[in-house]
Amino acid sequence: MRAGAAVLGVLAALLAAGCGTGGIVKSGDQAQGKQLFQAKCGGCHTLDAAGTHGTVGPNLDDAFASDRKQGYKQVTIQQVVRQQISLASGKMPAHLVTGADADSVSAFVAASAGVPGQGGGGAAATSGKDIFSANCGSCHTLADAGTSGTTGPNLDQLEPALATVQHQVINGGSIMPAFKGRLTDAQIKAVATYVSSSAGKK
Repeated sequence: MRAGAAVLGVLAALLAAGCGTGGIVKSGDQAQGKQLFQAKCGGCHTLDAAGTHGTVGPNLDDAFASDRKQGYKQVTIQQVVRQQISLASGKMPAHLVTGADADSVSAFVAASAGVPGQGGGGAAATSGKDIFSANCGSCHTLADAGTSGTTGPNLDQLEPALATVQHQVINGGSIMPAFKGRLTDAQIKAVATYVSSSAGKK
């Protein structure tokens, strides 16, 4: 265990030194980062401050809570996040955000992940568009919502019917998680109605 902790410490030190990103990342607009996170990342990651509940990728609150308890500084966490964005692997698509946008997302995550009381209200959202942005937009393209995810189908091209969307949201499929039990029946109906009525309309 001690050896593992030592390796983690060395890794964090290397990341904090800016290896692979051209230097230490200290800038970034957190407000913009939140919007970008919700649109590009929230469908895959849980982050209380963004109100997102994705389960495809790591729960970022859980991932960084222990790091904060161990005393890692915010700038170190930001560098770790920025590095992961740059070196996307596994199911995480490459180039989701780049440059200043990636700096902003990493700044937002570093400031909020694993911090108690950062609830973003996503679970309580009632607008179909808000529910979609918080839970689906990072995986799906939908012009009306301003999202451009490519992990799942392009909904503007697909133009799915209400019953199709509702079934998919409830049951999931492939890498898409099932939202039954995570969203209320009213939220599922709202997001399905929103998608079916707005897809392909812009």
